[in-house]
Amino acid sequence: MASLTRAVARLATTTGRQAVRSIATTTPVSGHGDDVMEKWPADKFDNHFINYLSRPEIDGWEVRKALTELHDYDVIPDPKVVEAGLRACRRVNDFALAVRFLEAIKIKCGSQKNRDAIYGYIVKQVDPVLKELGIDTPEQLGYGEPEFFVPQPEYWWEKKWYKDYGFDKQPNFQY
Repeated sequence: MASLTRAVARLATTTGRQAVRSIATTTPVSGHGDDVMEKWPADKFDNHFINYLSRPEIDGWEVRKALTELHDYDVIPDPKVVEAGLRACRRVNDFALAVRFLEAIKIKCGSQKNRDAIYGYIVKQVDPVLKELGIDTPEQLGYGEPEFFVPQPEYWWEKKWYKDYGFDKQPNFQY
């Protein structure tokens, strides 16, 4: 009986020491705490994406990853980065991604005034590359304006609904 108690006690103490040792020996290691891309200078930031997108062995997934990462930052890319992105899209033969990339840049420009100035400048700068690669802008494809649904109420709107929704009280109302 005593040997059984001794064996259990020895097992408990060695297991406890191993658990404590494994916890005590782990140390946090951080090597990239101050290397945040948002704090990089503009040239380093641009060169990172240009070099990444200019690799000849890049595949479609990596192009999407890079363009998504670029879109996540609060910057509008320089025309040279846009050129690298368009060339990468063409290299993986993804026309739709190139058009969506241009559309995302247009949306990132913000207000209509900024879109006219900034997006117009970017498109003007990358126009030779667009022509060389055979890529159209969203405006050339007809995606610059939304497609509106023009209702024909006589087909789907019942006349009694005008009264239900108060349209009959509007000035110049007729049906």
